[in-house]
Amino acid sequence: MRTLLFVPAALLMGLVACNSGTQSSSTTDTTAQTADTMQHMMDTTQPVAAMEMAPEGAKVFFKNLKDGQSVKSPFKVEMGVSGIALDTAGALKPASGHHHLLVDADSIPAGTVVPKDSTHLHFGKAQTETTLTLTPGKHKLTLQYADGIHRSYGAKLSATITVDVKK
Repeated sequence: MRTLLFVPAALLMGLVACNSGTQSSSTTDTTAQTADTMQHMMDTTQPVAAMEMAPEGAKVFFKNLKDGQSVKSPFKVEMGVSGIALDTAGALKPASGHHHLLVDADSIPAGTVVPKDSTHLHFGKAQTETTLTLTPGKHKLTLQYADGIHRSYGAKLSATITVDVKK
């Protein structure tokens, strides 16, 4: 009789433990994500507004680096923007966006979401500078401006330079 009561109780405890673990794990995974990663996610259940054109005369530029400049790694990259607002990622606001730094990559076509990986760096908290560590040699750096949900403004709001990283 004891064995008959033990089996259903053990099964019930196992089910409860499995459900708790799954729910807890899901919550932990979500909370562990950084704000920038969360901002990069899009709610695909809602319609997305059409991509706005960049304001006439808007531009992005490297504030402290020149094309062909020699640098020693790690080095500081200061990003500038004019003619369009600098804002955090997450919400679509007219005539605004944030920086992305592409290492050894070309400008992203207008309307395309900028990938997030080791060569496509996101600055969704409206940062305007970073420190970059690169291997010795020539590297292409492309500033790419994008809207609140990381859609590129295209070549019109990009700037590319080459730096020569020395040992």
